[in-house]
Amino acid sequence: MEIVAARKEDFDEVFPLIQKLWSYNKYEEDATRQVYDRIVASPDSFAFVLKDGDRVIGFCHGDFFPTLWMCGLTCYISGIITEENRRRQGCGTLMLNHAKTLAQERGCKAMILDSGLPRLEAHRFYETYGFEKSCYGFEMKI
Repeated sequence: MEIVAARKEDFDEVFPLIQKLWSYNKYEEDATRQVYDRIVASPDSFAFVLKDGDRVIGFCHGDFFPTLWMCGLTCYISGIITEENRRRQGCGTLMLNHAKTLAQERGCKAMILDSGLPRLEAHRFYETYGFEKSCYGFEMKI
């Protein structure tokens, strides 16, 4: 398995994974592609794919931003997903390790993420990795 920076050309392989990030969301392909292209091009974001041979089996993206509560940069993992049949094989750990390295290289003081309430298996994975529950997440569509 290999981690490589995501490219615009990877979108067609990544989109099926993106669609599984939040089950209550309907992902319109063209709008999602536009956001994906901005993420891939942004110097304050990261996006990478996990490949097994020529096949994309995982995707992770996030942002680096300053926070007052950390008095410095924080790495926010906006999305991390592995093909369902590849879970519990170390793929998520490889991707989180890579994201952590990127965050450390940028000088981040913390790495944060949120996860949908029904994703109990993912929560166990994050806690086993070393994340701690630190807050409730809220959102409001506008």
